[in-house]
Amino acid sequence: MAVCVAVIAKENYPLFIKTVHAENELRFYYTVHTSLDVVEEKISSVGKNVNDLRELYLGLLYPTEDYKVYGYVTNTKVKFVIVVESTNSSLRDNEIRFLKNNYAIARYV
Repeated sequence: MAVCVAVIAKENYPLFIKTVHAENELRFYYTVHTSLDVVEEKISSVGKNVNDLRELYLGLLYPTEDYKVYGYVTNTKVKFVIVVESTNSSLRDNEIRFLKNNYAIARYV
């Protein structure tokens, strides 16, 4: 289940952050902020052709003990970060794409 959804501007400041558990809000803010380094690293590894792409699904950015962090970048370099609970069952990439496109963003926005 998604526990945090964040929309980050091109200049890396948060436009929108929504968490499920208010008591862990600061932890999720930190998790989202630290994921931006990984996002920038993945974007730069793609190269200069990133502007030619309509959208860039980054996949799993990094796992923590309790959560997994996934990223997505639009052609305008607005970033979406989704934090989901780590469970014994692993999520497939197409499930995260569905989560990104439909459920999580619509539910929390």
